Amino acid sequence: MKRKDFLRTSAGFIALAVVPGVWNISTPKPQKKQMKFLRIKDDKFLAPVLKVTPDDGLYNHTYFDVTPFSPSQRYMAVSKLPFQDHMPIQGDHAEVIIIDLEEETYLSLYKTTCWGFQTGTNVQWGATDEHVYCNDVINGQAVAVRINIETGETKAFVGPMYTIAPDESHVVSFPLELFDYTQLGYGCPPVKLGNYKQLPKGASKTEGIWKTDLRTNKKELIVSLYDAAAVLPENPPTDDYTFYFWHSKYNKQGTRIYQVLRCIMNGNQKQRNPVNITFKPDGSEIFYTTPDYPVWGSGGGHPNWHPNGEYLIRHLDIGGTERFVMFKYDGSEFLILSDKIKATGHPSIEPSGRYIITDDEFKEGKNEFVFLRLIDLKAEKEEVVCTLPTVNWRDLGDDNVFRLDGHPAWSRDYKKVSLQASHEGKRQLFVVDLSKLL
Repeated sequence: MKRKDFLRTSAGFIALAVVPGVWNISTPKPQKKQMKFLRIKDDKFLAPVLKVTPDDGLYNHTYFDVTPFSPSQRYMAVSKLPFQDHMPIQGDHAEVIIIDLEEETYLSLYKTTCWGFQTGTNVQWGATDEHVYCNDVINGQAVAVRINIETGETKAFVGPMYTIAPDESHVVSFPLELFDYTQLGYGCPPVKLGNYKQLPKGASKTEGIWKTDLRTNKKELIVSLYDAAAVLPENPPTDDYTFYFWHSKYNKQGTRIYQVLRCIMNGNQKQRNPVNITFKPDGSEIFYTTPDYPVWGSGGGHPNWHPNGEYLIRHLDIGGTERFVMFKYDGSEFLILSDKIKATGHPSIEPSGRYIITDDEFKEGKNEFVFLRLIDLKAEKEEVVCTLPTVNWRDLGDDNVFRLDGHPAWSRDYKKVSLQASHEGKRQLFVVDLSKLL
């Protein structure tokens, strides 16, 4: 067998080339382990709270706009991190974990070196309960990997994944090796600590969002950084700038993708000036989504699709106060959702448009806490559903990459929420049942 046809993944699994760019990966068949979910009791809780991850490690889910619940809602796909007190490099492995909510079991499905503290392994479900997707480093490049949760059968593709089409036909992503330069914890870690890949100044015409067809394994650049910068109504206020992409997300219908675009000016990586654009999956119809607000200095505001796939919500500085706002994918029909309720955290809205969930945090002495907010837009009131400890990242390092945000994510039926918090100092996941509050 020729060397080019035989490689190993970052965890040492054997990868065989089926056709150029497609790799079948030999992994052990996953074995289930029993555990016991823990009911968290507090008289101030407004809803039941269940810890669903075991005490043997550090766990998180992918992000607030990526549900960890499988299409049937029987399973959760989460990440197990190897540590929480120093930055990873390639060679440090996180695990993809499948939790069976009916049997109260879990299994380690896959090990990868492509992970970060904020999005874990970026594990996501396909269109059914059959497959999950993550990324791994193969032949020196971060690429998408598909794993069968029953058999462990694994296939790697030619391009990376940040978001997957709802019908499991495509994945799209900015190169994951370029994420850490603008913010740590979301992409692929470097080979050597601090050696983060970066782009030349300006807006690249040859780098941007890549779409990989999972059926043909063809990869194409659909939106370049130059294309995205061209729709902004104002040029950067300096000649020293570099554009980067960040979060990408398909809507539930698979008809459009929202994209966060960042601009590093004067070499200051802490001032990223995020803005939001949307486009079709073929890269056409690129829109800047907040045309009535300044491009520079308005913030990115954690955008998220409304379940109807036509509108997005986010928070935005309105007259000096953060407010929840909603607008159509093309930037039209802008609406402030409440003039009374302050916007925080990572918001998601349910299909009726009445309720928003989001997170916030506070510090009490040396202890930090995260709480789940349930906002009723019709009544213009909010409730704190539960408050849980979170990681005091200042004890772990000098960068807030070590933080543990709540990142509340709806279940598929919008009755439950997966919430990140800590238990006995460890990152854990909790399921909050909101069914009696909605």
